[in-house]
Amino acid sequence: MGEPLRLIVGLGNPGRKYDQTRHNAGFWLVDELVRRYRGQWRIESRFLGEVARITFDDGADVWLLKPATYMNKSGQSVAALAAFYKIKPAEMTVAHDEIDLPPGDVRFKFGGGHGGHNGLRDIFSHLGRDFWRVRLGVGHPGHRDQVIDYVLGRPGRDEQMLIDACVEKAADQLPRLVAGDSERAMHALHSR
Repeated sequence: MGEPLRLIVGLGNPGRKYDQTRHNAGFWLVDELVRRYRGQWRIESRFLGEVARITFDDGADVWLLKPATYMNKSGQSVAALAAFYKIKPAEMTVAHDEIDLPPGDVRFKFGGGHGGHNGLRDIFSHLGRDFWRVRLGVGHPGHRDQVIDYVLGRPGRDEQMLIDACVEKAADQLPRLVAGDSERAMHALHSR
């Protein structure tokens, strides 16, 4: 059993223009958790984002955060909330779009590199890299020069269904990860 988690961050860009883009997959996951556990988002200017608090079925209370700083400045928002509530990096997980996984694949991972993801890069610069990640597969456009347009684009219907399914799978296993049972959570998620 690992350390229980106290914060789940969903990465994305604020505003209707970006709502349905691949880069907002992290937002989709925390929105799903708010829906499932009857949370409510509220704007918190001191944390530069939207914040919610939910309680899992086992009684674990967790903060949720959607930075409103745009992806490249996500670390400012995460660091502000973590400092205020004295949350260590090892007590948080960050959900983000992952171009190195096909749509529908999802993985939990502790630490590691940013893989060119600017949201992760900014969080690393503020808090280091010793935190959990929920890597939500959105696929790769095929060439690195196309990545920006790809992640800021909307997935097709079939692709969206696959991404929605991986968001559901991650939401199913997050209570285990939050409780510190990372081994069972990873086994359940990665063995499907």
